[in-house]
Amino acid sequence: MTNIKLHPRLDNGIQDYPVIEGFVGGTLTCLCESNKVEVKVASQTLHNHACGCSQCWKPENARFSLVAVVSRDTVEVVSNEDKLGIVDETAAIQRHYCKDCGAHMYGRIENTDHAFYGLDFVHTELSEEKGWSAPKFAAFVSSVIETGTPASSMADIRKELNNMGLPTYDALSPELMDLIASKTAELKGTLQE
Repeated sequence: MTNIKLHPRLDNGIQDYPVIEGFVGGTLTCLCESNKVEVKVASQTLHNHACGCSQCWKPENARFSLVAVVSRDTVEVVSNEDKLGIVDETAAIQRHYCKDCGAHMYGRIENTDHAFYGLDFVHTELSEEKGWSAPKFAAFVSSVIETGTPASSMADIRKELNNMGLPTYDALSPELMDLIASKTAELKGTLQE
């Protein structure tokens, strides 16, 4: 491993992701010392990935977030919902965050025409449960330049991510990009089966 810091759960290789058959979710908690926001997620996550975009919540000193998706009907705020705000109500993903500690608890898409409508974005590092899906790729890698990473570091960052088995993209994974394009084609009436 190099001395490039990506994310605490990636810096020593992908860790803390034991495969547990039948895992059905857990509780995400904010970073407050007391009166924590708690969000119950009643399913396994999908499409877990390292994200370099400038909108995703990242732990202190991390270049990437770790974010995955779940069906929105499996996400429920169970404690201290009054502490939640929305980072940017005009954004496609409305990121619900704790107004006290800043942790993003879940992101929700309200636009029914969006390809990812019905999915919520979650940061499973906010959970103490083990068994969540492991990261499978890195998205929006170039975007870390926008948040202060020198462009001269990008080759090393991509190499590090690829070495740990996370293919790098400057968008989402091809599978997710296909879903977005399919939804766009459906809305335009050009979708071919």
